[in-house]
Amino acid sequence: MSDAAVDWELAARIARKVAGEEPLARSYLYDSLEPDFAEATKLAEQLVTVETGLTSLDGPARARVIDRGDWIDANIRSFQRLLRPLTDKVSDKLDESVFSGVTSKVAAAELGAVLGWMSRRVLGQYDLLLAEDEDPQDQDLVYYVGPNILAIEKRFAFAPQEFRLWLATHELTHRAQFTGVPWMRKHFIALVEQTLDSVEPDPDRIMAGVKRLIAEKRRGETTALDGGMAALFASEEQRVVLDEIAGLMSLLEGHGDVTMTRAAIAHVPSAERFHRVLHQRRSQSKGVAKVMQKLIGIEAKLAQYEQGERFIEAIEAERGDRAVDIIWGDAAFLPTLDEIKNPTSWLDRVPAAA
Repeated sequence: MSDAAVDWELAARIARKVAGEEPLARSYLYDSLEPDFAEATKLAEQLVTVETGLTSLDGPARARVIDRGDWIDANIRSFQRLLRPLTDKVSDKLDESVFSGVTSKVAAAELGAVLGWMSRRVLGQYDLLLAEDEDPQDQDLVYYVGPNILAIEKRFAFAPQEFRLWLATHELTHRAQFTGVPWMRKHFIALVEQTLDSVEPDPDRIMAGVKRLIAEKRRGETTALDGGMAALFASEEQRVVLDEIAGLMSLLEGHGDVTMTRAAIAHVPSAERFHRVLHQRRSQSKGVAKVMQKLIGIEAKLAQYEQGERFIEAIEAERGDRAVDIIWGDAAFLPTLDEIKNPTSWLDRVPAAA
């Protein structure tokens, strides 16, 4: 793959500089993370299976405790896998331009800044992207960012065993969704690839998005960035697919939160407090953090959690617990973004399970 579109090594260096080092990464407490998360991941997988009925078709989950730098490296590898068709396409155009070197460094600086900032906040992640040319032992992993977890536990006086199981339950729910539903991983990746395939640099559309931002700023509004930068500069065709992805992610994130609460209830007495504190932490961001959340779509993601939870609550109120299960049987039953916001329309369209 050409490096003309993105200077990946520069992106990694910038990201690591922005990430900084959490002092607790050198604490004696760090040694407790690996065995705790190995145990929590195993238990969480069992709890999720009982609660959702979903069993991974790829075998038992594997946990890996990593630091911020490791998280950055893992996500750059994921970006390289996912964006290869797009970067190759853009590279062909940039190779003909005298600005190609500058452009690749600008892209690297932007990506590095975003990854570095996110690496300071993320606690766990399931890596769903797979590549045939990489070691299977480095794929299909559930990551836990150790320094950030220790910092959160210390700041809010969270009970470590409870909090770690609570986190694991959420990540294992996502793994169950993507590896326990046979078509889910392929469906999601196909949507993302469809979005990338339609990307064409359009200066006019970019300028229109910038003008919209400026006009809203003058009016004291912020709706232009509700879907993040991707939605702001998307074409009409791309917005259709982005809405489809948003509907899917709202469902998966809402289902993840609902499952987290229910599956671990007997093991995590502090679950309600964990949820409340972290929600407040995310929603009360200010200054640069608030701007970053808008730009990279984190605020849109937070809205997905809430909309997805409300959707599941609404369909269960009508059809009973685990009414969501019918969706795992057929991608045609996935709710659209409009149906997430208006569950009655999904109930009218999708038949009740036999």
